[in-house]
Amino acid sequence: MAIDNIGPHRRVVGAHYGLKDWLAQRVTAIIMIVYTVVLLVAFLLASDFSYEGWAGLFAQQWFKMFTFVTFLALFYHAWVGMRNIWMDYIKPVSIRLILQVATIVWLVACAGWTAQILWRA
Repeated sequence: MAIDNIGPHRRVVGAHYGLKDWLAQRVTAIIMIVYTVVLLVAFLLASDFSYEGWAGLFAQQWFKMFTFVTFLALFYHAWVGMRNIWMDYIKPVSIRLILQVATIVWLVACAGWTAQILWRA
């Protein structure tokens, strides 16, 4: 006897990440778009196109924070995408776990490096 897995009596299985992942991808994308627009406006309105001019922009604390938040959004955006790729295409659980842990380690290291770059003396 076949199990009817179509229609209102369908069994739903899995991690149920769908809506949360979809929303996270959209929110993080919006943060990155807003940052890109702010950076583009700063570039177009800048009168000093030298290193000192850009360093002056990134020396402001609000811009450092905005940049860091944007990079955190980028890293979370990347995590959601990579986690979904690993879950969809890597079937052996042990290999998938290794890849997920490696992805997390890499993204956390990138976040630390971002903070180091933004707040170094």
